[in-house]
Amino acid sequence: MTIPAHTDSPAETRTRGLAKMSEVYGWEFRDGPGDHFAVTADHLFADIWSRPGLTVRDRRLLLLGALTAQGLFDTAEIQVGAALRNEELAPEQLREIALFLCHYVGWPAGTRLDGVVGTVLAQQKAQSRS
Repeated sequence: MTIPAHTDSPAETRTRGLAKMSEVYGWEFRDGPGDHFAVTADHLFADIWSRPGLTVRDRRLLLLGALTAQGLFDTAEIQVGAALRNEELAPEQLREIALFLCHYVGWPAGTRLDGVVGTVLAQQKAQSRS
């Protein structure tokens, strides 16, 4: 697989990055200040998340595994919410992912991810009632 050549202007790259961020997370992203935001939008999302070969869902599955293995459950919560909002994964699939990961990253980490899934599902249920 070759790396796609982009000849975008910096403004076009930022627009592409913001569009991919919005697609991945399921809400509209606007431009932000600073180098950290620039690298996130222009490189991570305009280039890495936009590469061919894996779908957003594929990348999210990999990311959920990596985040769980590293114990980064705040970020996993964002990813679980986005997966549900974007209808990439059903609640039952997210529960199965947590159970599966128990056997590869440790029971406490997989169980913690299952708790995150439960929290996000409860939050979304409460929001749908209001």
